[in-house]
Amino acid sequence: MSPSSRRGSCRHGIGRSDRGSAAVEVALLLPGLLLVIALLAAGGRLWFARATVDEAAQTSARAASLARSAAEAASLGREAGRQSLDTAGLHCASMSVTIQTGAFGVPVGTPATVTSTVRCRVTFGDLLLPGLPGSRDLVGHGAAALDTYRAR
Repeated sequence: MSPSSRRGSCRHGIGRSDRGSAAVEVALLLPGLLLVIALLAAGGRLWFARATVDEAAQTSARAASLARSAAEAASLGREAGRQSLDTAGLHCASMSVTIQTGAFGVPVGTPATVTSTVRCRVTFGDLLLPGLPGSRDLVGHGAAALDTYRAR
């Protein structure tokens, strides 16, 4: 093979015609990859918020089930639900903790359950990206059994 034919094959070879193609591929794929990562992060934060609200509901029901009276159960349950959300670092734009204390009216020796519902409105600015408009209502439910033979 003559030197001139080798030079011609280098000029028209694969090595020269692909120059810069890696940069173009990265420039095209990077926005899509960043979008997938952002969606995964947003989904993880939403899952965390839902799990936190469910955990707060369960915590409030458990705290209420340890009380001796319906009034004390409602108070302890609401406080435990609020503290659980604060401890987890979930900021609610509006929040309510409802304790159903009808189980305290059941005679001793009869199984009974205290239930709770925690509602939390989380803004998208806190949940996903700062400055995003809108919010999401999250609801969690919890239940805990009263001691069947303890005086009420």
